[in-house]
Amino acid sequence: MKKLGINIDHIATLRNARGENHPNIIEIANIVKKSKADSITVHLREDRRHINDQDLSDLCKKKFNINMEMAANLKMMNIAIKNRPKFVCLVPEKRNEITTEGGLNLKKNYKIIKMIVTKLNKKKIRTSLFIDPSISNIILSKKIGAKCVELHTGKISRLVKNNKDFKKELIKIKKCSKFGLINNIEIHAGHGLDYKTTRILCKIPHISEYNIGHFIIGESTKIGISKVIQNFMKIIK
Repeated sequence: MKKLGINIDHIATLRNARGENHPNIIEIANIVKKSKADSITVHLREDRRHINDQDLSDLCKKKFNINMEMAANLKMMNIAIKNRPKFVCLVPEKRNEITTEGGLNLKKNYKIIKMIVTKLNKKKIRTSLFIDPSISNIILSKKIGAKCVELHTGKISRLVKNNKDFKKELIKIKKCSKFGLINNIEIHAGHGLDYKTTRILCKIPHISEYNIGHFIIGESTKIGISKVIQNFMKIIK
């Protein structure tokens, strides 16, 4: 069964704009859970621009299926170990970027990433790597010891939205997904996904999970978050 993860970072962005507690993160997380989404993603950025430490603590204590996105450093690793989210996804992070701009540089950061993955796996926290879709990245992910990877779908999402030829990027994602599964690595997809791109990627049988955030939060201002989640559930399942 294909799974759906919902990123609620921008609920916190909206809340933080007013400096109060509305919309409430826990209330939204409950709605996401009742809507039958499989997990809730939050990215605890180093500058805490949306989700903060208290949010992460509260969500983990409430026993939601939390997928914590985080930079690959020791400080974030210790925060993850303290809070025990069910899942962790290591992502690259630049302080001034608006959103994550690409996948991890596994070759450059091999030692630190391998050490973090090893420690989190020992703590029974399944750890994935956010990577650009390439065979070399899948091979390095396997060597690092990652049980799953999330393929960065930002490029294909932009091509689809701009009505440009996306066939080369789709072929690349298909090849990586198949190669990953052959090597016992679970394949996820995320970044920039909307209805149209998700429908395209859902035809790839090797992708088992889709993580979607910004589009869902934006679309929910028109029809409500439960309805948007239901729409995506119909697409992937």
